[in-house]
Amino acid sequence: MKPPCEIVVWYVIPAIRSELAKELLNLGMKQKDVSELMDITQPAVSQYITDKRGSGIKLDDNVRGLIRDFAKELSDGTATKAQLIGRTCAICKHVETVDVLRQLNIDKSELGEDCESCLGSEVSKC
Repeated sequence: MKPPCEIVVWYVIPAIRSELAKELLNLGMKQKDVSELMDITQPAVSQYITDKRGSGIKLDDNVRGLIRDFAKELSDGTATKAQLIGRTCAICKHVETVDVLRQLNIDKSELGEDCESCLGSEVSKC
């Protein structure tokens, strides 16, 4: 059994980063600029955009819309690198827990009583 925080670290955050990197590239940024903005290496950006990293789950349209909006704000300068962690956490909270568990074939009863500690969602709690 994977603890909820491990699911977030291994699947949810990489999926968000992957979508964000792809959106920034679609907006005309270069991989080097994306890596500096996201504070990750250029090879990590390459792995995100080629789905070698961050492709373990698919994010729903609502979450992808939030990522797309954030990418636009980063690209046009209305959002800054300093907001990256906070906005990533805010986006993560909109990822539906039951959807992630379904995609990973995990029964929510396997998570135990404290599953809301790091895999809680504003949209759908365990």
